[in-house]
Amino acid sequence: MPTIAGPSLSSYKHIVGAGTETREIPRKRKLRSDSAEVSLSSENFITTPKKSKSHRQSTTSNSRLSEKEDANENLANPVNLAVESLPDCLGTKSNWNPRDEEKMRAVKEALHVSKAPSTIVCRDDEQQRILEFVKGCVDQRKADSLYICGCPGTGKSLSMEKVVQQVSDWSEQEGLPHVDTLSLNCTSLTKSTDIFSKILGEIEPGTKASGSSSPLQYLQFLFSQKQESSSSRMILLIADEMDYLITKDLGVLHDLFMLTTLPFSRCILIGVANAIDLADRFLPKLKSVRCKPMVITFRAYSKDQILRILQERLTGFPYVAFQPKALELCARKVAAASGDMRKALSVCRSALDILEIEISGSTGQELQGPTPDDPVVRMDHMANALSKTFRSPVVETIQSLPQHQQIIVCSAAKAFRGNKKDATVGELNKLYLEICKSWTISPAGITEFSNMCTVLNDQGILKLGQARGDKIKRVSLRVDESDITFALQGIRFFRNCLR
Repeated sequence: MPTIAGPSLSSYKHIVGAGTETREIPRKRKLRSDSAEVSLSSENFITTPKKSKSHRQSTTSNSRLSEKEDANENLANPVNLAVESLPDCLGTKSNWNPRDEEKMRAVKEALHVSKAPSTIVCRDDEQQRILEFVKGCVDQRKADSLYICGCPGTGKSLSMEKVVQQVSDWSEQEGLPHVDTLSLNCTSLTKSTDIFSKILGEIEPGTKASGSSSPLQYLQFLFSQKQESSSSRMILLIADEMDYLITKDLGVLHDLFMLTTLPFSRCILIGVANAIDLADRFLPKLKSVRCKPMVITFRAYSKDQILRILQERLTGFPYVAFQPKALELCARKVAAASGDMRKALSVCRSALDILEIEISGSTGQELQGPTPDDPVVRMDHMANALSKTFRSPVVETIQSLPQHQQIIVCSAAKAFRGNKKDATVGELNKLYLEICKSWTISPAGITEFSNMCTVLNDQGILKLGQARGDKIKRVSLRVDESDITFALQGIRFFRNCLR
């Protein structure tokens, strides 16, 4: 959890979720700000008036009934539960002030994509499957490969960090040799073949391939010879952004997986990438040599999962910065568009910026004077942030395109996932024809297709290169895939095409 400005939290424990131990804290009356209820009807946000002070005081006389209702409300909303269980000096809404730069910075840091949460929720099943795979390899001293895939922002890399720690703790508890771990982001490699030098340096530090042999050939020789020492440790190689290793001949990717098939290999390979069909599409030969990796797919986050993750990141604060309904709106919209958790975090930070601007410019009392009655991120702030993120001119342009141009944009979004950044017009046309054929739509001819690509280039959606022939022109996307997904999500045909 991030460092929190204000009084120390070490003297009490707050509730994070079901089963968490808590200190007995005298019940507090409900906060005025928590009594506001927000209802959502289509896109209109209506806030009911706050209850009066006299009414709030009268509720304290209703002993068992009101306590039961409050308990039910708290169980349904862990954010409110954490706030209402705080001591009097910390649990009031007045402790949150958007004008307080230190507190605002702390909340923004907690919602930043680079801030690793203390607990990774909603990925327990995937993490357990990865952990069991590694433990099985270590127990049997067997080399093997695993491929983790999923859309961006679905917790793949964060889960792997957690699993690495779990493997270390497990091997120590079991008294097993420590597993050497090498985590590589393939985007950092100067050239794809450098990955073999990195592996060699981990297995035998200071050793370099000599003579005419390459690092790959040295590794192949090493893993083909019986080791003199039976205590030789297993090596866990995690290749993040593995789709960056996809080259024209696919040789590097193929040779990397084949290292796990050598008779005395100690390499446990885990590849992480966005491309869901990498093994089937790019490495069909692996199946014939019984080297096809096990595949674990991280699916896009649902609305409930996004909401839970946002609440987990905010629960540790002794104040509430977001209305619960505002967080629900963010979770629902992002889940419908892409399920990308990074996008949800970005939207929440943008909503905080909108609140900050409103507070500083609404009263002209930036340095003194009371804050407004509800100085939190409300539904209207979140709606504006979502509009800025998704309802861009690009989205409106894509929605206004003719159907066949939308199919081309959809084809480009699929073609350029992962490492691939461009293709020829001819290659894009093949994917376009496949989509049309699968949905029994009469396709346009290659000349008309090329003309439509030119129109999309003029509108800033595609980038079209120069070449003598139309088919060999290079084409790439100028817009973000999430904009395309958001623009076309309302049409079932395109939703299915973009899966």
